Amino acid sequence: MVEAGEPAFRGRQLAEALYRQWVTGLEEITTLSKSLRQRLAADGWQVGRPTIAQVFQSVDGTERYLVECGGAEGLTVETVWMPEGDEGETGDGSEAEGSRSRATICVSSQVGCAVNCQFCLTAKLGLQRNLSAGEIAGQVVSVLERHGVEVGRERVNLVFMGMGEPFLNYDNFMAAVRLLVEEVGLSPQRMTVSTSGIVPGIERFAQEPAEVRPKLAISLNAPNDEVRSEVMPINKKWPIEAVMAAARKVKLRPRERVTFEYVLLGGVTDREEQAREVGRLVRRTGLAAKVNLIAWNPGPGIGYAMPEAGAVERFRTALGAEGVPVYVRRPRGRDIFAACGQLKRTVGRAGNSGQ
Repeated sequence: MVEAGEPAFRGRQLAEALYRQWVTGLEEITTLSKSLRQRLAADGWQVGRPTIAQVFQSVDGTERYLVECGGAEGLTVETVWMPEGDEGETGDGSEAEGSRSRATICVSSQVGCAVNCQFCLTAKLGLQRNLSAGEIAGQVVSVLERHGVEVGRERVNLVFMGMGEPFLNYDNFMAAVRLLVEEVGLSPQRMTVSTSGIVPGIERFAQEPAEVRPKLAISLNAPNDEVRSEVMPINKKWPIEAVMAAARKVKLRPRERVTFEYVLLGGVTDREEQAREVGRLVRRTGLAAKVNLIAWNPGPGIGYAMPEAGAVERFRTALGAEGVPVYVRRPRGRDIFAACGQLKRTVGRAGNSGQ
């Protein structure tokens, strides 16, 4: 606004319209004069946000969205709404601890992903491009508006665990977080970012001020470097100890915990002796931490199996016996390819869900 020759407070009016009133056209910003709106339009300025192009509805109430990105490529990303969350926040020091379940929005940071985790459908896409800060934050605003969420009155969790590796799009990811905190009014303590273990990104993240820093989750998924390198090739560049050393640099808030996400692959990472090994590994880090267990969610063309009946509970019991807080994330939206590791812009449905 200043560059356009206007007083600085016009910028605040513009931000208020975009991120609090959720306008989709310049003509709607009535706090700006008609002549100013006309001049901005004549100069080529537009306002808007990512459009929800398609909705898939699960039998459990979860919704998966194909969200259109800007640009001529016609690309889409995926965003997920879980009306009751998946219990992933349990035990991490969230201010909602002990309160009723809250909705969770799972947000993408890239179109596709370059990390190539062997158990993840998104890896099949490869990396197509980074999302801008506006595209990342815009997913959230579009979903908030769809569900009529009143920011400041209703609490919603955000998890940056959709398509992509946020720390390989670090600047745009953190710019989006700042927009969501400073302009939309969401709390960073209700946001969690998941990384596959990008050490330089974790080290940058450790320098972020607490007032805009989400909580940290690390996709561990294996008890040691040998197994982790097989299922997550990124481990060959940044092995477990390097990731843990970086995580120790994050200054945690009171009662805050680092979350280690652990996908249970049938016959590969779900044995009880591996649970005990994970427990010893987590204890050695010295971090205030917890482990979230995720039973692998199947997808076409992925050569793994779900854990056998009872394996998840046996793993949980063995890990808990090591003195590590451990929780099981509920699969949400599995029938519409909306669960963890299933996001691949799938147009069909895995089950008999409505659309």
